[in-house]
Amino acid sequence: MATGGEARAAFEAIVLGAGAGARFGGAKLTAPWRGGRLIDGALAAAFAAPVRGVTLVTGADPALQSEAAAYAARAGEGARLRIVHAEGHAEGMAASLRAGLASLPSDAAGLFLFLGDMPLVPAGMALRLAKAVGAGAPAAAPVFEGRRGHPVLFAAPLLPQLARLAGDEGARQVLAQLGPALALIETDDPGVVFDVDRPDDLAATPG
Repeated sequence: MATGGEARAAFEAIVLGAGAGARFGGAKLTAPWRGGRLIDGALAAAFAAPVRGVTLVTGADPALQSEAAAYAARAGEGARLRIVHAEGHAEGMAASLRAGLASLPSDAAGLFLFLGDMPLVPAGMALRLAKAVGAGAPAAAPVFEGRRGHPVLFAAPLLPQLARLAGDEGARQVLAQLGPALALIETDDPGVVFDVDRPDDLAATPG
């Protein structure tokens, strides 16, 4: 569990898990993975971040809520997990993000955004992002071999912009507007860019 000046008591995390997983054939985040379910990896990374709470946004998969709650209980993190359902999840990622944002405490100092189909984010990455935002960056993201990855940490002043997003673009346009102010944290861990789109990706998991 992270400690120190990175304000664990102020940051929050959202894990987006409302998508239909069409390319996977559906029920992607509840697919078997390493003795559990695929969602377990993203939740583990979120719980390891310097945050006081983790919000999972559900949508298309009716089994996700119970599977996530079961994982949190096994991990001893049940008290830190909130689960919210995005009624408009068919709109795209922005609707899921808005649902998650609406659940956050008003005094959140920032938001870590995790994707539910990215199970191998290294546990130490979130702390490095928190240090960058603590030093004054409006947002921070990891970079692996020139590719920007996840999670992304947004400082509190950007949250209203995230709440106004629409469609399926997610937070990309907010990050694009930051230009060089976005702190990019280099890593040699491919887990920050690895995601699962199709069943074959489960077997291709690096590491």
